[in-house]
Amino acid sequence: MLSAFLHAPTLSFLCSSSSSPQPQPKPRPCLSSMASSSLVRIAVVGDVHDDWDLEEDANALQFLKPDLVLFTGDFGNENLELVQDVAALNFPKAVILGNHDSWSTQQFSSKKKDRVQLQLEWYGIQDMEGSAKRIYEAALGTPEDHLVILLAHNGPTGLGSELNDICGKDWVFGGGDHGDPDLAQAISNLKETTNVSIPLVVFGHMHKELAHGNGLRKMIVVGTHNIIYLNGAIVPRVKRSTNETSLQASNSDGTYRAFTLVEILNGQVNKISESWVSVVGNETTLEEEHILFKSNGQSSR
Repeated sequence: MLSAFLHAPTLSFLCSSSSSPQPQPKPRPCLSSMASSSLVRIAVVGDVHDDWDLEEDANALQFLKPDLVLFTGDFGNENLELVQDVAALNFPKAVILGNHDSWSTQQFSSKKKDRVQLQLEWYGIQDMEGSAKRIYEAALGTPEDHLVILLAHNGPTGLGSELNDICGKDWVFGGGDHGDPDLAQAISNLKETTNVSIPLVVFGHMHKELAHGNGLRKMIVVGTHNIIYLNGAIVPRVKRSTNETSLQASNSDGTYRAFTLVEILNGQVNKISESWVSVVGNETTLEEEHILFKSNGQSSR
């Protein structure tokens, strides 16, 4: 995993990804403008998979009024125009790329070689230990009065191996843990050797709707050290609206658009909800809200 680092007051964001082969700059801190806020609202946009409309999503976000928007990657199969639309979004944002964002044209070699290893070598990383070290070192620059939020395309290992677990393999019989070991190691090392506070880890990749009609995935885990792991991959994230109140397909002009909202109050995760915003022209309303977490420690899924 390569990592990039961004500081915000009370919050710091560490982005990590093992799925994109494009070279990126060395992690560096950059200051944000949220210094005086005791309440911070974050809108998580899970795996997009081509379901993005700049005008409609901007209207929905203006309704939700987040201080920051986090994208977990997989915008589309090398859909450059869509990524340019995301870049044009007039909100503070942090973006991580996913495996679908380098789907076909990146060719490293005509020789047979493991593609994951090729991607790691592209970044000058030879193994998972080196990747974990890169993430760890990026977080060491966090000011003492800041929190760290990790943003990744895929979550860490160690969060369960059942097919409906937050990073569980739902496409094979018997399940399995599909999390990233380097991310897990980096988090463990940070907690063991530093005083860095990590209240939240945000990722996607593992879709909420399980393969083969096997139900829904757990999207929240409260782990050791009270770290909250949040999977934002609600796929598909856009549904056509109807004259009814339910989410059904139709040919109407309106849409329902999914976001996961995180509220951080005085440095603690206070509330997490799956929110569907109805957008019909310039009119926006909250169609559905499902509470995933409240500050009393209760997780609903």
